[in-house]
This record gives sequence, structure tokens and C-alpha cells, in this order.
Amino acid sequence: MFLLLSTTLSHIFKGFFLPGASFKQEALLFQMVRVGVRAIPIVVLIELAIGMILPLQMFNQLDQFGQADQIATINAIAAFRELGPLMTAIVLSGFAGASIAAELGTMVTAEEIEALESLALNPVRFLVVPRLMATVIMTVMLSVIADVVMVAGGWLTAIRLGIDSDVYYQLTREAVNVTGFMTGLIKAGVFGLLIGLIACYLGLAVKPWQGSEGVGRATTNTVVYCIVAIIGADAVFTVIFYSYGLFT
Repeated sequence: MFLLLSTTLSHIFKGFFLPGASFKQEALLFQMVRVGVRAIPIVVLIELAIGMILPLQMFNQLDQFGQADQIATINAIAAFRELGPLMTAIVLSGFAGASIAAELGTMVTAEEIEALESLALNPVRFLVVPRLMATVIMTVMLSVIADVVMVAGGWLTAIRLGIDSDVYYQLTREAVNVTGFMTGLIKAGVFGLLIGLIACYLGLAVKPWQGSEGVGRATTNTVVYCIVAIIGADAVFTVIFYSYGLFT
């Protein structure tokens, strides 16, 4: 897997600085639409539900101490630092990761990878690079959308609970700073990298003789491994960010 990552990064670097080795932008845009744009409704629906449910769960406890309006602060922090990038990545694990693994696995069993190699075309450059880049880019972009939607969901609940919109807006602005926003983007970028890397690796690891069974196994393993890797990476990031005082 590390060899695949290093080879992919090498092709990306060459694509930016060596015109003759550039990757097709059309392929990248196609994968971005396929990986991320089609997942927008799912991400929006999930984040809106979480944004509405979380303040509702906290309201009674905070109201006992006269701090009911602090649901805006907690909801904003949870969205930008944690739940926005985390839930987006989990959704894309099943939506994009499984799709990439199944597609590449099917290409292996159909011997399309060997056909590319026989034409002196590098499969990593033509297949892995656009998919990996698209996954990283769209995970970050969808994470931003998820943050906004979750805050909006909290606002809908706040109105229902009698909290003034101006108060909610002001507390949200105070809770969200550049550091918190950037840490969320860093998480999202790494999560996207993990999804793309694991999906491509397991898809290409399918053997031609395994057929549909191998493709199905690779697809299932991709979703499981991606979720485990994402949660593990999230835990590591949280410890690091708190250790350096980025979460205050």
C-alpha cells in the first residue's frame, strides 16, 4: 500500500511540473462528479439530521444551568472540528470507496489492467491518480458543506426551542475560528486520502481468477477498512491537536 501511495504521489508531482507526464483533467473532473457530487444529497441529509438532533439532546441538561443558548457553541464546535469531516468520510467510504474498489476489481478480472500495461500505459497514472485526487478534493469540499448544513440544522432546532436567531448566530461565530476550521479541513483531506488509497489498493489486489467473488470481497473490505482507518486517524489527530493546544 505504501508503494502504491509513493508511486501515486510521484505521478501527481510529475503531472504538475512535467507537462509530458500530466494527467487528464477530464478524468479528474469525471471522478470528482462520480465520487463527490452524487454524494451531496446523502451528506446533506445526514448532517442536517445530526445538526437537529444534537442540540435537542443537550437542551434539557444545559437549560438546568441557564445555559441553553450554548447549544450553538457546542454544535458549531462539533460540526467543524469533528462530525463534519468524520461523517462525510464515513459516507464516502461506502459511497465512493466501495465504487472505486468494485470498478478496479472488475477491470482486473476482465484483464483490462493487463491490456493497459501491454499498451505501455501505467495503470497507476491513468486509474489511481484521478480517483485518489478526486476523493481527497471532494472529501474536503463535502466536509465544508457538511459543516454549514449541521450548523443550519442546529439553528432550526434552536428556533424550535425558543433560542433567538441572533444569539445563535453570534455564539456560532465566536465558536468557529480559523484554527478549528483548518483542523477540520486537514482531517477531511487525510480521510479522503485514506479512502482513495485503500479503495484503489484493494481493488487492484483482486486476482483475475477470483472473479465476482473477489470483487465482492474487495468491496466489502474497502468499506470496513476505510471506516476503521478513518476513526483511528481521527483519534490520532484529536490527541495531536489537543497536545499542541489547537483545540481550546
